Amino acid sequence: MQYKTKGTCSQLIVFQLDDQKRIHDVRFAGGCNGNLKGIGSLVEGMAAEDVIEKLEGTTCGFRNTSCPDQLAQALKQALNQ
Repeated sequence: MQYKTKGTCSQLIVFQLDDQKRIHDVRFAGGCNGNLKGIGSLVEGMAAEDVIEKLEGTTCGFRNTSCPDQLAQALKQALNQ
């Protein structure tokens, strides 16, 4: 799945969900490279709903969203398809 982010330095999130709704191969385009690689590694193999619960609502500075929050939004969209 590809998700175009809104309100963050990263522009795109690409990831896969398996049949059990576990996350794999998370990649961000743009943003803070090391931090976003770290997020991808941390969520690898986790259930999408658990990641949404942990990351949704995370803000970055003065913004009302963040790259982790955008990942949560992307996962919510993927689960509702």
